[in-house]
Amino acid sequence: MENKTQGIRLENDVLEAQISLHGAELKSLKKKEDGTEYMWNADPAYWGRTSPVLFPFVGGVRDKKYRIGDREYPMGQHGFARDREFVLTEQSGATAWFALEDDAASREVYPFRFRLEIGYRLEGQSLHVMWRVRNRDTKEMYFAIGAHPAFFCPLRAGEEQSDYSLCLRTSDGQALSSFVNRVFGAGGLATDRTAVYELESGRLPVSEHLFDGDALILENGQTQEIALVDPQGRAYLAVHFDSPLVGIWSPPKKHAPFVCIEPWYGRCDREGFDGELKDREWENRLTPEQVFEAQYRIEILRNI
Repeated sequence: MENKTQGIRLENDVLEAQISLHGAELKSLKKKEDGTEYMWNADPAYWGRTSPVLFPFVGGVRDKKYRIGDREYPMGQHGFARDREFVLTEQSGATAWFALEDDAASREVYPFRFRLEIGYRLEGQSLHVMWRVRNRDTKEMYFAIGAHPAFFCPLRAGEEQSDYSLCLRTSDGQALSSFVNRVFGAGGLATDRTAVYELESGRLPVSEHLFDGDALILENGQTQEIALVDPQGRAYLAVHFDSPLVGIWSPPKKHAPFVCIEPWYGRCDREGFDGELKDREWENRLTPEQVFEAQYRIEILRNI
């Protein structure tokens, strides 16, 4: 079903999702039984987005420009796909696919011919978010792609965010005892510094100052599942992923009532980076007509 205000609506017996054609952005994920909304409402007082796709860059580039050969191109944080209109290409039952292709405007800042497809599929208590990137050019293409979904935390009125926690696990369900965070520096760039966070039974409290230094960045596949846990110790939502990096974020020093769990295939520049696009850390590459595919899954864990 398509609604010009809300975009595309998907549903199954358990969940209902709304996806906007603008950015192919997930705007709502509700439990039908009681109407519980899990996605942040994009209140601009804190952050005016809900779940933008990050493409063809994740994070920022040094001095807001990057280089291919001898030519420099301007690029804002997280690329441009989140601000473009997508086309609905397929809708069947609880599944929908959206597409964005290069045009003259995109090639001025990103000189590649591409097709980006974003799919959503409801299955049981989960929403699968799927990506396909095709290199439609005659040369090798370099890109990054990532997710930025924001989830209500606290979930219920009257609760304090500081009483919530995150639970980090491996793909086989083992709770992490610690993780290594890549520390952000000035201008939203990565530094050479890291910080180790010790966990108890995989739990990371969402403390008042957790995000004072901006996002936490976990590299090298340290975790493949991050769950939000309420003050009663009940996990109510989990994000499952295979990406090599994941960011955890809420706006620094704003006490915003949401937390983002962000699977990434790519990352911002490191401080002092002076190489070409192909030299960026965690950059992906595609030969002509090659297709990159990845996905992550949002799971609603229980009735609370």
